[in-house]
Amino acid sequence: MPATAPPASDQIVLPLLTWHQTARRDLPWRRDRSPYAVWIAEVMLQQTQTATVIPYYEQWMRRFPDLAALAAASLDDVLRAWAGLGYYARPRQLYRAAQLIVARHAGQIPAARRELLALPGIGRYTAGAILSLAFGQREPVLDGNVRRVLCRLYDIAADPNTATVTKQLWTLATELVNAAPEGRPGDLNEALMELGALICTPRQPRCAACPVAAACLAHARGVEADRPLIQPTARPPHHTVVAGVIQDETGALLLIRRLPTGLLAGLWGLPGGVLLVGETMEDGIRRTIRGQIGVEVAPTALLTRIKHAYTHFRITLFAWRCQHTAGVPQPLQCAEVRWVLPDALPGLAFPATDARILQALKAAASA
Repeated sequence: MPATAPPASDQIVLPLLTWHQTARRDLPWRRDRSPYAVWIAEVMLQQTQTATVIPYYEQWMRRFPDLAALAAASLDDVLRAWAGLGYYARPRQLYRAAQLIVARHAGQIPAARRELLALPGIGRYTAGAILSLAFGQREPVLDGNVRRVLCRLYDIAADPNTATVTKQLWTLATELVNAAPEGRPGDLNEALMELGALICTPRQPRCAACPVAAACLAHARGVEADRPLIQPTARPPHHTVVAGVIQDETGALLLIRRLPTGLLAGLWGLPGGVLLVGETMEDGIRRTIRGQIGVEVAPTALLTRIKHAYTHFRITLFAWRCQHTAGVPQPLQCAEVRWVLPDALPGLAFPATDARILQALKAAASA
């Protein structure tokens, strides 16, 4: 009979665990349930697709195989290993947290919720993942996949991102993890996330293949496609950005290091900035580079155009070749400015946009 009331925990837990035993993907972080491996994977997976994370995770674990290696590294090394993955507050928080764990916890990731939550970058979700997956504790998780699954299972007809519904979802997630068999709360949390990733997807959920479809209240009512109820959001603003590709007679590039706070903090890149309304690209390049590093340039030719989306806005970036005509570079609106030879570029951490400009420059040089 179709479900007519919210499901009981036992209608979900055992079918879900049984399904998960054979349906779970073989992902590299699932082969190592150590607290460090779980922590790194969960931070990388925040707002980032699994396929994107896999090579970064494998590279990271080769470079920083344990917490001691991460804490002993330089921030430059950490940012370089992360470069291209985005959301650069994450590696800085990982690095700082690793150092604090060495200083406060003798290099051992704590197994206490309060101590985990006191570390930079670890919130309720990440703490729950570490405690359940690595330590076997009955702690819930609530990421985007789990929110969607729970909204459908219990037919929650309200925006899941509001404080009231978020509190309700944490309560439901706690009830489920408490109903898991002994030693398997981590498996249950992983199964919920996996169900959302593989079956209970945002669009066109595969209800015929779902192990808990019989208990799903939204499915019984035929409203699974309408859950969760997400309020429409405004279209993100768009900015036109310019960057100057400035080389000297040796081929060295003039690069800036961004300030230690704000967007792309601490990363290297090309000088430039956002165009003003009505400003030409040439004028914008001259203005932004003059203000940033105190030199005069003459834009000569467009090298490449790049479109990129950040969390809350989008940009179209125009990279122009420029001649350095006057002035000594100095860090006026950046942390550092430096002439860098091409051979030294791999040793620096660049965001994805600047890395693509450098690829275009390399391709043009070899054409």
